[in-house]
Amino acid sequence: MQLIFTQTLTLLCVVICCCWALTSSNGQTPNIIIMLMDDMGWGDLGVFGQPSKETPNLDAMAAQGMLLTNFYTANPLCSPSRAALLTGRLPVRNGFYTTNAHARNAYTPQEIVGGISKDEILLPEMLKKKGYISKIVGKWHLGHRPQYLPLKHGFDEWFGAPNCHFGPYNSSFKPNIPVYNNSEMVGSSLCSALLRLPKYVFHQNLPKQRYYEEFKIDKKTGESNLTQIYLQEGLDFILHQTQAQRPFFLYWAPDATHAPVYASKRFLGKSQRGRYGDAVMELDDSVGQILLGLRTLDIANNTFVFFTSDNGAALMSGPNESGSNGPFLCGKETTFEGGMREPAIAWWPGHIPEGMVSFQVASVMDLFSTSLALAGLSPPDDRVLDGLDLMPVLLNHPHTLQNSSITDRPFFYYRGNEMMAMRLGPYKAHYWTWSNSWEEFKEGINFCPGEEVPGVTTHILTEHTMQPLLFHLGRDPGEKYPISVLFKEYEDVLTKISPVVDEHKKMLVPAMPQLNMCDLAVMNWAPAGCEKLGKCLKVPKSEPWKCDWPH
Repeated sequence: MQLIFTQTLTLLCVVICCCWALTSSNGQTPNIIIMLMDDMGWGDLGVFGQPSKETPNLDAMAAQGMLLTNFYTANPLCSPSRAALLTGRLPVRNGFYTTNAHARNAYTPQEIVGGISKDEILLPEMLKKKGYISKIVGKWHLGHRPQYLPLKHGFDEWFGAPNCHFGPYNSSFKPNIPVYNNSEMVGSSLCSALLRLPKYVFHQNLPKQRYYEEFKIDKKTGESNLTQIYLQEGLDFILHQTQAQRPFFLYWAPDATHAPVYASKRFLGKSQRGRYGDAVMELDDSVGQILLGLRTLDIANNTFVFFTSDNGAALMSGPNESGSNGPFLCGKETTFEGGMREPAIAWWPGHIPEGMVSFQVASVMDLFSTSLALAGLSPPDDRVLDGLDLMPVLLNHPHTLQNSSITDRPFFYYRGNEMMAMRLGPYKAHYWTWSNSWEEFKEGINFCPGEEVPGVTTHILTEHTMQPLLFHLGRDPGEKYPISVLFKEYEDVLTKISPVVDEHKKMLVPAMPQLNMCDLAVMNWAPAGCEKLGKCLKVPKSEPWKCDWPH
């Protein structure tokens, strides 16, 4: 195993400066970095008004690029939103939903049988056509069985985990989550020492095995070096692709802000916001280091970077383990604004004008089409894409926008197999509402703590299709004051919205649902590479059942 140790940033800069000139002739094909946070809310960044102002690097990124204030995820839960980003398609089109019950959120826990369909075309598969090398660092969450893992779907490299960092588990009934380096979980006796390496160490083939075992996460103190390791993996990849003069796609998906939240020792106890704030501060610092690395390599002007989150802050984990959704209603798991409107920053020096703020309605699905446009690729023509090319918006080309379908686009809010709401311009119409069940609510699980709105944040799945609840998100971003059905405004807006909704439903062809079946036998008992380490666990008898999705 080869390890490259560079003990100081000074030495790193020497290496970088020696190689940047080789890559400045990379032509016009830009590198692409998508930074996807986990459960980070719209209100967690200083630039969006967080009063503690603990995100100086992200705030500077926004000042140097474009802030998108109406940016959405495709689903208020992790797995479907990630599938939508990488396919450019609504989860109901790419199969990341369930039909086990009506309007249920579903994802990919260890016991899930399904994963991303082989019929879907993921972004790295498309980028290969232009010679891109692609790497995912961090959380995958599109299925953990071998046929669903990243290297089977276009990625060239992977360092991270297939599932959330839940645990620790007793391996007799549930295995701890493995950490992968490319296609196998790996490990060695050097693991503990490597986790204590200095901040600026670059490394290759860093050995890990499972969370809470060799890969430590201290739930009591919140200490873990995961974010630092994910940072170094990202920096290492950028450096090597720059040296090789190859365009790259880095999908950087750390999960420190997902409960149980964690941060490395240097950041613990630093935030005014508690442990969650510590995690945000470390992620902010990591973003700053990545952007600094791009400038030091002199490839910033040839690298498009986009920062966002997979869904709204998980308010049910609060207050110590969740973030802020700013002025928006509720959070993760719901189709209210707090569950689906995300922080978003686009950065591309020399191309995206500095200090811009865009009010364009956009979503994670647009990153698929936008990345293809950056690479000079046409989107696949054998399927419906829900994402649009954002480049006219990002480059601030008003003449192009005048003839673009993006300016007056609708946006559809899905929860499982149901279109819950739709936005057109500043108006949002709710056709169904639901926060979470009375049973969960009585047990202390609340998706909208302190934000109950009578008739809106309903605890039973409530239909409004005959008379949708209508909000003006400019006047009422918190969705607290439905427009009266007696007002002419209501009638005029519904006249415009209803045909768009009808056409969407008429043309929608749902994919086969991938998140219906569960089975204890498919859990991470014996990941690829476990036999080399003596880390395989006994696989129980297969007894599949229909997954139970309570909300």
